[in-house]
Amino acid sequence: MRFPFHVSAVDPGSRARRGALDTPHGRIETPVFMAVGTRATVTGLTPAELHEVGAEVVLGNTYHLMLRPGPDLFRRVGGIHRFMGWHGPMLTDSGGYQIFSLSDDRVISERGARFRSYTNQQFHMLSPEASIAMQEAIGADIMMVLDVCVDARSDEATTRAAMQRTHRWALRSLAARTDTPQALFAIMQGGIFSALRRESAAFLTDHPFDGFAIGGLAVGDTRAEREDITHMAAELLPADRPRYLMGVGTPPDLLHAILAGVDMFDCILPTNLAWQGTAFTSTGRVKLTRASTKDDDRPLDATCPCSTCKLYTRSYLHHLFRCGEPLGPRLVSIHNLHHYHALMAEARAAIAAGHFATYARAKLEAIDRYEHSDRRIGAPA
Repeated sequence: MRFPFHVSAVDPGSRARRGALDTPHGRIETPVFMAVGTRATVTGLTPAELHEVGAEVVLGNTYHLMLRPGPDLFRRVGGIHRFMGWHGPMLTDSGGYQIFSLSDDRVISERGARFRSYTNQQFHMLSPEASIAMQEAIGADIMMVLDVCVDARSDEATTRAAMQRTHRWALRSLAARTDTPQALFAIMQGGIFSALRRESAAFLTDHPFDGFAIGGLAVGDTRAEREDITHMAAELLPADRPRYLMGVGTPPDLLHAILAGVDMFDCILPTNLAWQGTAFTSTGRVKLTRASTKDDDRPLDATCPCSTCKLYTRSYLHHLFRCGEPLGPRLVSIHNLHHYHALMAEARAAIAAGHFATYARAKLEAIDRYEHSDRRIGAPA
């Protein structure tokens, strides 16, 4: 392993575990939620504000950063940490999901994915080797192999073909890595097919990757399918390596995955929904664009110590959104990220105390009571 991962506690009532990953830019306490900084910024927030809300690690996007500003700039300035002013740990994804989302404007072959740039309409080839070279230029602490992501509702033959190509690309990614101190994580695929997930785990764990991710979820699957696959998949991954559930998700998703033994998470939801006017709170989601918040002088969440909840009311936040003022999304982003990071801190404390299963059950019951009538995630309240 490029740097050590230690498990310090395992919950007696579940597979939840507390650990730490020591990177060149600092320690990551797990379970951890990674704030998504797609273009070398968590939208609207400064690095100081990220520290304030409890962020430990930021995720950058290889696809977007390759197109703009490009590898030459990162090599010139000495990497993404200096470029964006964030000096904590960084992880970069490989660009696989972005290629998946460009279904009408890309061609995938064994060589890689050929796609048209949204910045200048020129064609680019993103191969496993090109992805690793770009991530090495970016200089993130953790890199991801290039994978092939398909819709979870794809048939078994399509899912198998994508998984097998992901395996071949993973080995090419491993071979392309230089003597950089950066860690490299492989990505398990296999959709919602248990047999394929087992096959993927068996193949990838036979190779010297520094950690393992569970990919291909939250792309058409139901919440129940996501929970079942996550619990099954996490158990197949080595206990001495970090386990990362990619692109997931809501607070219930995170709690279920922690119960399964997952260590790392990322998702755009806290900031994406903040810019749409939705806040996560201990009593359910609050939609600040609704008329019911116009004269509501309560804080977003009376139990939350973040600066947004200390200083501003729902009525003020409603006013900012109605006026189109960018301060509104910024303040709700601060709150939402604090909410997610506080959830992780509570989870770590509960695991260390040996009662995470009880904590998670109570938390899930409260969330479902406030927001959902069944196991599926519905539209924001």
